[in-house]
Amino acid sequence: MPDASAASVLFRHLAQGVHRYLAEWLRICSVYLGIAVIVTVSMGFALPGLRDQALQVHKALLTALAPSSVAPTASSDQDGLLAGDMDADTGTGAAVALAVPDTTGSNATGYLTPLPHPPAPVRPRLETTATTAQVEALRNYISRKYKVAYDATGVLVNTSYKVGRELKVDPLLLLAVIAIESRYNPFAESSVGAQGLMQVMTSVHRSKFDTLGSKNGALDPVANIRVGAGILKDCINRRGSVSGGLACYVGSSGPNDGGYGDKVLAERRRLAVASGIPLARD
Repeated sequence: MPDASAASVLFRHLAQGVHRYLAEWLRICSVYLGIAVIVTVSMGFALPGLRDQALQVHKALLTALAPSSVAPTASSDQDGLLAGDMDADTGTGAAVALAVPDTTGSNATGYLTPLPHPPAPVRPRLETTATTAQVEALRNYISRKYKVAYDATGVLVNTSYKVGRELKVDPLLLLAVIAIESRYNPFAESSVGAQGLMQVMTSVHRSKFDTLGSKNGALDPVANIRVGAGILKDCINRRGSVSGGLACYVGSSGPNDGGYGDKVLAERRRLAVASGIPLARD
């Protein structure tokens, strides 16, 4: 009998141990199951919003990086692009202290030599428009990336769009050239005498600034954009393409521009993606 009693006690202790083990195991499983349920429910609420954001970003990338096949439709608020900003013609408030770049840009076609062959015909390009929301996104991107005062970006963007419409030059291309040439510093000057936002050779193009009646010459941001855009337009017409025009603008006598054109076009794509503005067909 003592052996049977001892076996019974041992069996009871084993049963109690197994019971405690199973109870602890079930408790742990319940905790993890509860966490999994909470995570699943949370993801169910979060995923639709994340999916919508991903689709919007994907759509913006496709729109910005793919050539436009049709002219975008302007919304009703596009007629007065940046109408509330500072006056682009007078440049009021435009001459502000901006970030000084580590290095300034090129000499901006200080000397244009005759081409050895007739320029290729320039394909007609599509007009681009931008909504108020897209312009605001563009201004925010420039202001943050290049440490430019937000009010000053209004003048620069407004002028680029106004001049771009007049000369049939993509405004985003003008803004990209400014970014590469001077990083939006209106007082930048290179060792060869190129000055201002678009690094125009003042000694060569002084008469253009005199025609505009600019007192500060190439250091006047609005006048600099107008003169620089005119030079770039002439370069594009002479070379027959945007890439050739950029090589001409940087002063290259041939197609090899040292990567300058690629830098400008890459920045133009970044501007388009950041703002959602479709790229014009070159």
